Amino acid sequence: MLGLGTFRQGRRERRCCHGATSPRLPAEARPGSWAASGARRRVTFRPAQAREHRPNPSATLRSLVPGPPEVTRLASAPEGAGPEVGVRQPERALGGRRRPWPGGRETPDGSGVTGAPGLAGTMAEGEGPAIELRQRKKPKSSEYKESAKEKKIDDTAVPERAPKHILLQRFAKIFIGCLAAVTSGMMYALYLSAYHERKFWFSNRQELEREITFQGDSAIYYSYYKDMLKAPSFERGVYELTHNNKTVSLKTINAVQQMSLYPELIASVLYQATGSNEIIEPVYFYIGIVFGLQGIYVTALFVTSWLMSGTWLAGMLAVAWFIINRVDTTRIEYSIPLRENWALPYFACQVAALTGYLKSNLNTYGEVHEVYKIYIFSLFLGYLLQFENSAFLVSPLLSLVVTLVLVKCLQLNVKKGTFVAKIMKVINFYLVCTLTVTLNIIMKTFVPHKENGYMLKFLEVKFGLNMTKNFTMNWLLCQKSLQAPSQDFFLRLTQSSLLPFYILVLIICFLSIMQVIFRRINNKSLKKTVTLEDGRIGERPEIIYHVIHTILLGSLAMVIEGLKYLWTPYVCMLAASGVCSPELWTTLFKWFRLRTVHPILLALILSMAVPTIIGLSLWKEFFPRLMTELTELQEFYDPDTVELMTWIKRQAPVAAVFAGSPQLMGVIKLCTGRMVTSLPLYNDDDLLKRNENIYQIYSKRSAEDIYKILTSYKANYLIVEDAICNEVGTMRGCRVKDLLDIGNGHVDCEEDDKLTYSKYGRFCHEVKINYSPYVNYFTRVYWNRSYFVYKINTVISFQS
Repeated sequence: MLGLGTFRQGRRERRCCHGATSPRLPAEARPGSWAASGARRRVTFRPAQAREHRPNPSATLRSLVPGPPEVTRLASAPEGAGPEVGVRQPERALGGRRRPWPGGRETPDGSGVTGAPGLAGTMAEGEGPAIELRQRKKPKSSEYKESAKEKKIDDTAVPERAPKHILLQRFAKIFIGCLAAVTSGMMYALYLSAYHERKFWFSNRQELEREITFQGDSAIYYSYYKDMLKAPSFERGVYELTHNNKTVSLKTINAVQQMSLYPELIASVLYQATGSNEIIEPVYFYIGIVFGLQGIYVTALFVTSWLMSGTWLAGMLAVAWFIINRVDTTRIEYSIPLRENWALPYFACQVAALTGYLKSNLNTYGEVHEVYKIYIFSLFLGYLLQFENSAFLVSPLLSLVVTLVLVKCLQLNVKKGTFVAKIMKVINFYLVCTLTVTLNIIMKTFVPHKENGYMLKFLEVKFGLNMTKNFTMNWLLCQKSLQAPSQDFFLRLTQSSLLPFYILVLIICFLSIMQVIFRRINNKSLKKTVTLEDGRIGERPEIIYHVIHTILLGSLAMVIEGLKYLWTPYVCMLAASGVCSPELWTTLFKWFRLRTVHPILLALILSMAVPTIIGLSLWKEFFPRLMTELTELQEFYDPDTVELMTWIKRQAPVAAVFAGSPQLMGVIKLCTGRMVTSLPLYNDDDLLKRNENIYQIYSKRSAEDIYKILTSYKANYLIVEDAICNEVGTMRGCRVKDLLDIGNGHVDCEEDDKLTYSKYGRFCHEVKINYSPYVNYFTRVYWNRSYFVYKINTVISFQS
């Protein structure tokens, strides 16, 4: 009680002091003071009056003890001064009690805090010159904001510059990776060129024999490339292609739109603009461009795998798998001018660019809509370049993307985890579904378009939802590229170890993505930047994109074998990037909760060891095969077709029109330039109907019926192929003559395929016998082992 009374009395005595104070050390000069630490609140010292005094040792000692700035106030000002002028005194707070400085306690006299830093108390009265302390005025709001911004900028952490050896290491890694990517593409292009030369003996053949190597629709594409080179000017050549009436009889077509001839237009311009006509032949320039694009294709796959895994070793493995499984990754060996051989390299480059964008920039939900905007722009650009093709505008995917953008604009900022936020998620999902369907219906209502009836019927028959006897539909279903993949396809992928590792990578990534989805549903926070220690590969945006993409493409490839050429390269890229990614192995080990070995260390080891072992095994098993293919001499020899084309060029009139199978008509158009009645194209209803009618020459129809069909298309010559007429197909019911019999009702499918009565024999057989009435309508003018050419008589002479 005595100490407490003394303490209170000392405090009252200090409150009564209003005179001049003793001199104190400036705040900037006292070590550990709050003013020296950079605080904004400052204290200015001015001598109020000069008077002599004797120093008081106790007061001087107290002045050297620092105190907290927030527990003092201005007091003890000279007379006439306002309340803002004076000496800082301890201030009562929270019910009159003095707030102690953290980590210390008040001294008995109340002048300071023991055991902690603080500001000094007051100086004794009459000791030294009086000093006036004034509080600095608060800045205005605008000045405060500017100063806050400057302080925020100053406080921003500036990234330290990496050491030189780290920069050199990064540069060496990027340089070696880029060099390996470019080298892989160039080596693959050279390999294709060498293999093509060994297979066809291209350099030792005449021009006609070279052109015969282009079969089916490939021949049509290359023929228009030749037409562009023969045109007097580029503008005239484009006009003749867009208003073409010299290819199909009685039909004017826009070949650029219907056959997507932009590659041929660009190739012809490059050939003439670069002066290559004086250096290289047109056919070598054409196939050289295609082989070069295939090199770019491989380079893009390399870069995509590199970006996803962080190591160029994944790119090397992806390229190795691509080349080893090239039977299932590309058709460049058999049909060079196919549209897919021009389009897939650009598609791979787009995928690589999108992968880099997703990996580096996609950290917020708003940036996803930048991808949507890019997609919408690309779609409208394709709409314009494809001669305003309305199929782009009525696409359901376009309606979905537009709806997502609109919903994002209408989305409200609601605090996450609340009941209102959950309700808003349900409302947004409902809006996306309903607006997508509504917008697509509106587009189909107001935008003129043509429904692809053949595609809808094809899908119905493909999945067993409907039955049909239509020749065209059944013929399309019998095409190998439109059937389901065979077991040999999966066996080849398994032998090269591609399929097992792809399934492993896909399962781990898919389960990790599901884990991320459940975390978001449960409102658990996700990291913006995923590190190796996290073991969450499913949080990476590029992984989510590629997993969804490969599942969709794989689902289509399981139904239609032709789409495997789009899916299998994707499989090579994803599998290679997965086995070379430490994050994938870390994710797997985090699930198993390894204790004996550190999961990150083991993941780094496996990400290098597994691809190395795979690469060595592939090298040992498949590299000798590749070398054997290059050293083995092959030969493409078709003398019957060469003789037929030679006869047509020499004997048939220039204005003659030929009828026959669509595949042969494409070769005739390329090699001779004559008009034909049909083309091997399946995106035009009229051409499909023409093909069905021309194929009737292999059915059990009368000579008069066939004559009426051919003359309706102004045909002058008919070519019968012995390979189709005497076809022995491996697949039951898929021969052309069988499909024609089903379509014409000459075979009853519901009664164990029993033949129905037909009073006419098969036309292709009967016309070879040269008896009436066939000789009345057709006159044989040329034949060899494979082809029989008949002139269609304009004047019918009936013979007995």
